[in-house]
Amino acid sequence: MEGLIYDCAIIGGGPAGLSAALVLGRSKRNTLLFDDDHGRNLVTWEAHGFLTRDGIQPSELKKLGREDVGKYDCVQLKKKRVVSIKRITETHYQLETADGDTFHSVKIILATGVKEKLPNIPDIEKFYGTSLYSCPYCDGWEIQNQPLAIIADKMVYELAKKVYNWSKDLVVFTNGVGRLEEDEKAKLEAKGIKVHEEMIDGLEGENGQLRRVRLEDGTLVDRAGGFTTPEWSHTTPFGKELGCKINDHGGIATDDYGRTNVWNVYAAGDVSQIVPSQLIIAAGEGSAAGIGVNGDLTNEYFDTE
Repeated sequence: MEGLIYDCAIIGGGPAGLSAALVLGRSKRNTLLFDDDHGRNLVTWEAHGFLTRDGIQPSELKKLGREDVGKYDCVQLKKKRVVSIKRITETHYQLETADGDTFHSVKIILATGVKEKLPNIPDIEKFYGTSLYSCPYCDGWEIQNQPLAIIADKMVYELAKKVYNWSKDLVVFTNGVGRLEEDEKAKLEAKGIKVHEEMIDGLEGENGQLRRVRLEDGTLVDRAGGFTTPEWSHTTPFGKELGCKINDHGGIATDDYGRTNVWNVYAAGDVSQIVPSQLIIAAGEGSAAGIGVNGDLTNEYFDTE
């Protein structure tokens, strides 16, 4: 509606954004939810660890979430990409979308998630999300007790130690980049975990199913799946541009109700809670941010209306 200043605009329609929208819809707040359908978990076939929805396709989870939010007519879903957010008055922000539309909102929730940069290994993207994963809690059960690869250039020892809970048949590949202390390497080898520090020449398999890791010298190591360590970064510059502080894990720093250090800007989901990264944690953070926004609006409006 032209001239309308919304109570809240949510950028990102994953579990965090949808949960925030659900809380605000049920709180009778005029809310915008922007989602351009580029969530990173859409590369995976199944999402795990989400209570009552374990094993659901990520696209189906989003569809069900949109149906829940769609029950509340004060929430408007915009399938648009926000390209800028500016504070234009003492009371609200202006948002501009890629197609040139502008919207105005008192409060902003950043639920834009993160993006990943995979290790520089030929063909790794062919297996990522189908037999090579980043989170043992999300996918460890499905590949338990199989011969697994740990392909990591950081947190090598910690990842191997964690995955050992799901499979004892592990081989660690540092790809010539990752670093292991001598005592860490000794502990891994004491558990029967072989360590290859050579460069990886490529990965082999078919239809997303990893079969072999090929080293630079031509050695082939049979593996049926595994885990790797992507490098995480923000999908948008909004947090930085708005002046949000960053926490120790690289996410936007918030309090328990999603408030950042910036006036009327909140954050929820992976964009703030990068570690650990779980759909159900993101959803919980979105709910908390929605409660934070509604609580703050209640206090502000009650005293001025």
